[in-house]
Amino acid sequence: MKTATITISYDEEKFAALRLYLGQKNQTVEEELTAAVDNLYTKTVPNNVREFIDLRAGKTVSEPKKRKSKPNIVPDAAEPEPDASAGDVS
Repeated sequence: MKTATITISYDEEKFAALRLYLGQKNQTVEEELTAAVDNLYTKTVPNNVREFIDLRAGKTVSEPKKRKSKPNIVPDAAEPEPDASAGDVS
């Protein structure tokens, strides 16, 4: 898969501080930005389009998760109660 390069302008001092503190956590700005863009992509691009792109890239697409349905509870097939209106007419 080809990659694109994204260029943004950002305050130099803030960027230096960000790199410093991410470095203390063994993280990089590039990793964090990639994760953020991936999150934005997942949130914004419809699932069927993402699946199409994955298929074109040669990735296998897992089947969508099926929701667990509640079991159907069928009442016992007991004898129906007699109709009260069909009783004795005296």
